[in-house]
Amino acid sequence: FSGAPIHVLLKVGAWNGRTQTLKPNTISSHFIGPYRLCKFCDLEPSSCNGMGTCSSNCSITSICTHHQEVCVSIWRRNESNYSIETLCHNPFLPLYGVELDDYNASTCTMKEKNSSTGLIYVCSCTEEECNDVLVFSPGDPTIISTVVSVLLVSLLPLLVLAVLVVAVFYWYRVYRQHRLNQEQWVTRKPKRKVKDCSDACAIMMDDDGSDSSSTHANNLNHNTELLPIELDLQVGKGRFAEVYKAKLRQPGSSSDQFETVAVKIFPDEEYASWKNEKDIFSDIDLRHENVLHFLTAEERKLSKQYWLITAFHPGGNLQEYLTRHLVSWEDLRSLGGSLACGVAHLHSDHTACGRPKVPIVHRDLKSSNVLVKQDLTCCLCDFGLGLRLDNTLTVDDLANSGQVGTARYMAPEVLESRLNLENIESFKQTDVYSMALVLWEITSRCHAIGEVKDYEPPYGSKVQVHPGVESMKDHLLRDRGRPDIPDSWINHQGISIVCATIEECWDHDPEARLTAQCVAERFADIECEMDKLSSRSSSDEKIPAEEPKTVTAAEDREQIILEEEEKEEEKVPVESSVSNEQ
Repeated sequence: FSGAPIHVLLKVGAWNGRTQTLKPNTISSHFIGPYRLCKFCDLEPSSCNGMGTCSSNCSITSICTHHQEVCVSIWRRNESNYSIETLCHNPFLPLYGVELDDYNASTCTMKEKNSSTGLIYVCSCTEEECNDVLVFSPGDPTIISTVVSVLLVSLLPLLVLAVLVVAVFYWYRVYRQHRLNQEQWVTRKPKRKVKDCSDACAIMMDDDGSDSSSTHANNLNHNTELLPIELDLQVGKGRFAEVYKAKLRQPGSSSDQFETVAVKIFPDEEYASWKNEKDIFSDIDLRHENVLHFLTAEERKLSKQYWLITAFHPGGNLQEYLTRHLVSWEDLRSLGGSLACGVAHLHSDHTACGRPKVPIVHRDLKSSNVLVKQDLTCCLCDFGLGLRLDNTLTVDDLANSGQVGTARYMAPEVLESRLNLENIESFKQTDVYSMALVLWEITSRCHAIGEVKDYEPPYGSKVQVHPGVESMKDHLLRDRGRPDIPDSWINHQGISIVCATIEECWDHDPEARLTAQCVAERFADIECEMDKLSSRSSSDEKIPAEEPKTVTAAEDREQIILEEEEKEEEKVPVESSVSNEQ
């Protein structure tokens, strides 16, 4: 400490947070003996990524209070952030439940430890300020090279034999796979494969509404080899994963032969979400033209990532599409009807072929989780929060499923946590409420309503941009608020039916809501009814404002029911009773 005066910050009692700054003329009186000089900073964010050599970037130097203490650095990783803590510590005492070893080293070499606060990397050393430079190394290269040399010499004969066997087997496998792939590539046709089911079921077997046919993906053993995929462009990012447009190469083909697919990449910490979505997608009975076509799932262990590979739809999600485009009345029927069909298929306990299936609830249904296909129909995606309503589920299992979803689209009973766990239909009713909000979004961008405003999500500016549960509680439960349906919307005969359907689907009483199947059937009936009323409304025209009487949604429903009764009486010349239940 000779020369110019030096101010050194001394931290006394590192665990009670007290610090003391000593003046230069008091240093010698306080410290006599081999007290070490170490970097001493509290937990601070760092750009060090845990590779190679890093600096602690600590600006505080401390003289340890006991001669036994050594310099210590701790590196932590929390999601995408890194932090470094530097301090003095007695190596004979545990630190965060971890015993320090190699504390006599001159350099601070990081070692992985399981502490009481989670996984950390710790190093300790005895040189002055040695904990300022953090060295991340897998081990001593000299020892490693010695062990490798001994193993190579002793196991050389077996190693050579094993290499030859593996090489022969690999060559045969690659040759056989190459021949099979060439045959499939040549013989593949864009026709739908009809199996032992009806035409409606055939649609579920091959979804040709995307840019990928998935022939190559469906014929590889993904438990043993990864698909030859080249990531191209990031097209989306959510809470749990990122979505990329990618190229699926055909082995043995030229570089310009590929299929476009979508790759959803989950980081290591979102394994549970990946597994849940993979398990739902893996159910063969989920296949439907209005559900995203699933190809395969992969564990990319080297990069610590989990992939879901699906069909790619260049139209993007419904929210983006509605932001950029207005839709016609025909588009509204197509988008809304296909959305209802997709939700109805999820909720159904059987397939279109009649096979039993496990009902599924989406639990995060919103316009950004619905994709728009090239034929302007919808398909559902993002099943990370989905729930299979298996008969083996108990009330406790359902209760532990939690309050999940996006607050803006949550049903009132979800917001106040009063779901009827004794009845699995209550979960489906929450999806129907969310679907009603998506149908409202589509309708709000339709030419046929008259003046069309810029796109806004349900409830628009009435709530915050990213509202929380409490904010939505105030609006839905206290004020009984719903998105506005102006009177001008119901001037169009077809849209008045859609609006009536929306209002029944977002009813505050879950039991009063329509089922998704009922909504799908109502959309299917609209086309027939509109043909009869074509003289009063066209695809993009409203009934003139000077019309002496405005037909209400309730009157529309009564008229449709009466016409259906007349049709039934014509078909069946016997007495029948018609139920007024929806």
